Amino acid sequence: QVQLVESGGGLVQAGGSLRLSCAASGSIFRIDTMGWYRQAPGKQRELVADITRGSMTNYADSVKGRFTISRDNAKNTVALQMNSLKPEDTAVYYCNAVHSHTYGFDTLWGQGTQVTVSS
Repeated sequence: QVQLVESGGGLVQAGGSLRLSCAASGSIFRIDTMGWYRQAPGKQRELVADITRGSMTNYADSVKGRFTISRDNAKNTVALQMNSLKPEDTAVYYCNAVHSHTYGFDTLWGQGTQVTVSS
């Protein structure tokens, strides 16, 4: 079993910064793409950013220039640095990872962490 454990999040004023972290643990074979998704009340879950094992990144247009995703392959961790936060960034943020193994792959999700940006 492989699990994702998130940390970070909280309440911040508009214009502030937060950092989210996520670590994979358990019987890991290989973690491929890792990313962050978010879900605001009444809305669908959406991709915020993801990063391949080779560190190629992809960002939602709404966060480009404000958020930075990074990872440490040796530690199986991914982080999301969020700057210039806006009230519309308020959501539950979920860590996501693709775990590849001998028999295929599994898509993993963290438990979610709340980010609230006050105006």
